[in-house]
Amino acid sequence: MTVTEDRPSYKWVGTRSIRPDGYDKVVGKARFAADLNLPGQLHAAILRSPHGHARILSIDTTAAEAMPGVKAVVTSADFPELDASNPERDVAENLMARGVVLYVGHALAAVAASTRSEAAAAVAAIEVEYELLPVVLSLDESMAEGAPLVNEHNVTMFVESDGPSNLATVNALERGDVDAAFEAADLVVEREFETAWVHQGYIEPHACVVDVGLDGKADIWASSQGHFRVRSQTAAVLGWDTARVKVTPAEIGGGFGGKTTIYLEPVAARLSEKSGRPVKIVMSREEVLRATGPAPASKARVRIAATNDGELTAIEGWLGYAVGCTNDMAGFIGAMSVASYKFPNLKLEATASLTNTPKSAAYRAPSAPQAAFAIESVIDEIAQQLDMDPIELRLKNAVVEGDPTAMGMPHPRIGFVECLEAIRESDHYRSPVPEGAARGIGTGFWFNIGEQSSATVNLNEDGTATVITGSPDIGGSRASMALMAAEELGIDVHRITPVVGDTESVGFTDVTEGSRATFATGMAVVNACRELIDELKARAATILGVDADAVDWLDGEAVADGKDPLSLAAITAKAKSTGGPLTVTASLNAGGAGPSFAVHCCDLAVDEETGQVTILGYTAAQDAGTAIHPSYVEGQMQGGTVQGIGWALNEEYIYDDEGSMQNASFLDYRVPVASDLPMIGTIIVEVPNPAHPYGVRGVGETGIVPPMATIANAISRATSVRMTSLPMSPPKILAALDGR
Repeated sequence: MTVTEDRPSYKWVGTRSIRPDGYDKVVGKARFAADLNLPGQLHAAILRSPHGHARILSIDTTAAEAMPGVKAVVTSADFPELDASNPERDVAENLMARGVVLYVGHALAAVAASTRSEAAAAVAAIEVEYELLPVVLSLDESMAEGAPLVNEHNVTMFVESDGPSNLATVNALERGDVDAAFEAADLVVEREFETAWVHQGYIEPHACVVDVGLDGKADIWASSQGHFRVRSQTAAVLGWDTARVKVTPAEIGGGFGGKTTIYLEPVAARLSEKSGRPVKIVMSREEVLRATGPAPASKARVRIAATNDGELTAIEGWLGYAVGCTNDMAGFIGAMSVASYKFPNLKLEATASLTNTPKSAAYRAPSAPQAAFAIESVIDEIAQQLDMDPIELRLKNAVVEGDPTAMGMPHPRIGFVECLEAIRESDHYRSPVPEGAARGIGTGFWFNIGEQSSATVNLNEDGTATVITGSPDIGGSRASMALMAAEELGIDVHRITPVVGDTESVGFTDVTEGSRATFATGMAVVNACRELIDELKARAATILGVDADAVDWLDGEAVADGKDPLSLAAITAKAKSTGGPLTVTASLNAGGAGPSFAVHCCDLAVDEETGQVTILGYTAAQDAGTAIHPSYVEGQMQGGTVQGIGWALNEEYIYDDEGSMQNASFLDYRVPVASDLPMIGTIIVEVPNPAHPYGVRGVGETGIVPPMATIANAISRATSVRMTSLPMSPPKILAALDGR
């Protein structure tokens, strides 16, 4: 279902074209990073720390170097030590431990050998002497007075710092008179919340193949959300110029933010350089879970004031994020995500603090789900206490254009009210709640980003086109680029081939994150097409013997009064005689990314004997601005919802006292499977973003923000118990029911 504002009608934008990568993936022809094998290729294995925090006294690789099949061994001694001012220092420190291991799974050394088994055997032969250090595993431990330092290089950001600290960031936001608002309030609800570390759960593990030639240049094939970032980070860690690194993006088997940084590529490059052979590294699932970045764990304290008629007059809160072993911006981004309600009086502090766990990474709307779980839960409790419809309460307080976010920035044109109304008027919300079940509502926000993108559009002699961009396709961006190009050029979308180019074949493009690809890279494609149309009109004028300003472009043809129309194919066929190849490159630093809102509705039942939650029905409404390819938009909405359901009910990192993860497999770290889920209904709301030629708002992030609170709110209505700790697993629910 789609709910739209009045917008232009399009021929191709908004259609459900066959996905350009679909056939290759269905028949197994798509090549992921681990599928590549080069002549003479070696296989690498990585030695990882068994300790949560320890000083490295010595590493002896002598025995490993002498073992059968071994061609190269590297440790931190093979990499330059980056200065504290280098923005990639934390990446380098996480990639290969230098002096201290900071978590179980931290890499210490790597071996390249003829076979994987030989590499693994050699890694096991490396001898390391450690001095154990205190392990810090929680936000409370990290922030306690006199806590041992997790990382002696960390300095707190955004506040004055007098030396190393466990605090990563501290941000304080305030407006209005919070104390007076609480004093005058008719109702105040205050709660504390906590969430666990959770992984993105991408199916494809991290993998790369690197070949360093005799000229010192590296060819990298990698699974990544941003191959230009792979290039820059790899070069920085190795101390190379970026011109020495070429990165070709492989197909990507899921990322969700977790593949926006590097873990393997510089290691493979140094091994290749030392051995003179290509080197492949493929992580195991256990390595992915132990050594790559999850979303931060969190704690929150939220207090909200309201009047008896449902006006939310003030919010006061503290958001804390446990971000792992190096600095991270999770706290700052968490503060940015508080933007859904007017709150005339606001006082928030957002912090991030280090722990002896893997360096955290982005996960779909990073930091926003944790904040929304707390705030949306308190708002729903206010609705319950006021005996007010939860959607009507939210509508009464929902932000509209011009209202400020917590950061003080005014919202542009947004569709939050429209999403609330879409759920209110939906068949789901208007239907009776199933017998023995309860219904919950939750909302979410993500600000979206623009950043730098490039696109090249080439017209071929037969009138077909190739669209080359630098955005790895993790959510349907190739199809979106082709649809926008077809709309602009006026040709059939199936005559357009969208391609993701390597770092030497297309202009610089920032990483695919923050729901930016269809917005920003799509804008570059549109700009390139429009410049091409100007050139096509000029070429047509030459062919027709008229002035260029006498030619218009209509439905893929050049038209001029008194002349027969010239199709695009007719013009490209004469390109050689009218000026040469028809190709345009456009680059930009996109501004005006439109914020996105989502509203979710969930029906569920709670088995009070087992604590098991069964989701019976789920509907998600989200503002997409304009759905370029509705099927992909629906898939993003459903995918974010499923991951949020897992976060709400099942998923968590479980550590022992020494910092070793106890559930480092998909058997024990349980993500939702099809049998856990109902069909997830979607309502695409289209309130076009005026800053984009087709009104695009990014859609990949927002869907994961509401589910945790939506489900908690339904559980509260089913059991009269307010769950404040994720995951809301059967043991936790049983304990809460027993304490009722």
